[in-house]
Amino acid sequence: MEDSKCPVTCKEEKEIKVLFVGDIVGSQGRKALKQTLPLMRQRFQPSVIIVNGENAAAGRGITRAIAREFFDMGVHGITLGNHTWDNKEIFEFIDEEPRMVRPANFPSGTPGRGHTVIKAGGKELVIINLQGRTFLPPIDCPFAKADEIVEEVRSKHKCILVDMHAEATSEKIAMGWHLDGRVSAVVGTHTHVQTHDQIILPEGTAYITDVGMVGPRDGVLGMERDAVLYKFQTQLPARFTVSEGKWHFHAVLIDMDESTGVSKSIQLIRLYEEDLLLA
Repeated sequence: MEDSKCPVTCKEEKEIKVLFVGDIVGSQGRKALKQTLPLMRQRFQPSVIIVNGENAAAGRGITRAIAREFFDMGVHGITLGNHTWDNKEIFEFIDEEPRMVRPANFPSGTPGRGHTVIKAGGKELVIINLQGRTFLPPIDCPFAKADEIVEEVRSKHKCILVDMHAEATSEKIAMGWHLDGRVSAVVGTHTHVQTHDQIILPEGTAYITDVGMVGPRDGVLGMERDAVLYKFQTQLPARFTVSEGKWHFHAVLIDMDESTGVSKSIQLIRLYEEDLLLA
């Protein structure tokens, strides 16, 4: 006679644990990701791993080799942002890589895709990339584009994650409320400082204003601090380069109900290089 109670394994099969890693900055960020992911897998056992890679190539853009490096590490999907086109090599491979998305609200005809379905371990997750317009280039409306894509994908997919890559806190929060109950998660990227406002909104959407960054911790948002200070103090042009030194790692772990798409929890992850030695 079958036990009417669902065992733990059954419960696990109905969950999707998504590890979303904040903006990876330069070689130090890539190093941090490589060193940290084994611990993340051991500790959290994520079903799907997504990273924001728009700063991965020396702080600006991404290359084919770096994207391949991330996938070889076990990353399942890559989101981008306003630095998508900074490395010209992107035009050679973005159309060929279905696991990478750039902001969906770039104008029609732009290379690449704004959303995709990530499949991993029998799980499926839609990822959507959007870019804000406040203090950033005035591209197409992210709210209208979000409505269009969500309406398209919801008939087939329950679990949907949106990377809202934006400068203004208010614009990110507004997107969270706009999509509450229609997507599983809205995570903010771009400003590189992890916020402490993680929440499950009333209709079941996990939200955070900014996941943070992965890379040099002693610079200014990952950049070498002397150049940044010079620009602030003189208002003269300065060449920004990625900082060196020890790294820090920021991410969130989101637990989604596979049958409904509702998020059950969102957990902040913050790790410093020396912490890895103690783990």
